[in-house]
Amino acid sequence: MLERAKVAVLISGRGSNMAALLYAAKADNCPYEIVLVASNDPQAPGLTLAEAEGIATFAHSHIGLNREAHDQIMHEAVVEAGADYIALAGYMRILSDDFVRKWNDRMLNIHPSLLPRYKGLNTYQRALDAGDSHGGCSVHLVTPELDDGPVLAQTEVAILPSDTADTLADRVLIAEHQIYSATLAQYVTRENDPDWILEQVRTRALRLEETHERPSFGTPGWRVGSEKTGKYFAYFSRRHFGETGISIFVKTSGLDEQSALLDADPELYFAPKFYGKSGWIAIRLDTGQTDWDHIDSWLKKSWTMVAPKRLTKLMSIAEEF
Repeated sequence: MLERAKVAVLISGRGSNMAALLYAAKADNCPYEIVLVASNDPQAPGLTLAEAEGIATFAHSHIGLNREAHDQIMHEAVVEAGADYIALAGYMRILSDDFVRKWNDRMLNIHPSLLPRYKGLNTYQRALDAGDSHGGCSVHLVTPELDDGPVLAQTEVAILPSDTADTLADRVLIAEHQIYSATLAQYVTRENDPDWILEQVRTRALRLEETHERPSFGTPGWRVGSEKTGKYFAYFSRRHFGETGISIFVKTSGLDEQSALLDADPELYFAPKFYGKSGWIAIRLDTGQTDWDHIDSWLKKSWTMVAPKRLTKLMSIAEEF
């Protein structure tokens, strides 16, 4: 079993979503564990529950501190706890841009509406006033703009004719407790999901000039140049060509470079059976710790080796400025 991702949960009140995450984490197959529950209110009831369940807690009031100073205190507590991710669960603070940047793509929030509808507060009454047939909740990544990050999952909750803001809120909360733990579990294991990995490679490959995707022997490949004369610079392998695991194949300058890479890091690189004799190298993508900047640089290097000279010249000129 892979090592569990470590999650810090930030709360401001009773922490019912925190409790849902905590109890989900008790399952043997849950891919995350709660390592800290922290609050901007030392009297938050959720802290008492977390302590009773044996979870480390931290609290520091925001009163008398500017936003950046308080966020730094919270950040340091989360880092000291060894957290890989942050889950906001009723944390009633607008976070500073600096804090959000530090946790870019590693901080999730649960919001009681079907985003992008009804960002901010009073979401239930706003849905009722608009005559919506459904309310709901959304799990999203946190970005500097309030409730504006990419939505990872949503659950619709039917609005009944007799609903008030309170009765709708009660049912939406049930949905929140279900969706948050499931989405967090899926998100922290995304780097082991073949479809997610493929999409990361595809996005990066197609950013390069005049590239297009064309399958080769049943697996995605990317070419530079025209449809007729283009040349492959990368392939995606999901146990294709007799290999195990998930990897990307890219070109090296030749067998000497390939051999040097294999000697330097045999856990990351291997010689692909089908292309290895031509100097290609395979880079593993299923370790759960992929350095995507490293993959970007390999894709660009491999692209440069086969791209038409007019494109590489333009790139060289652009990089001089």
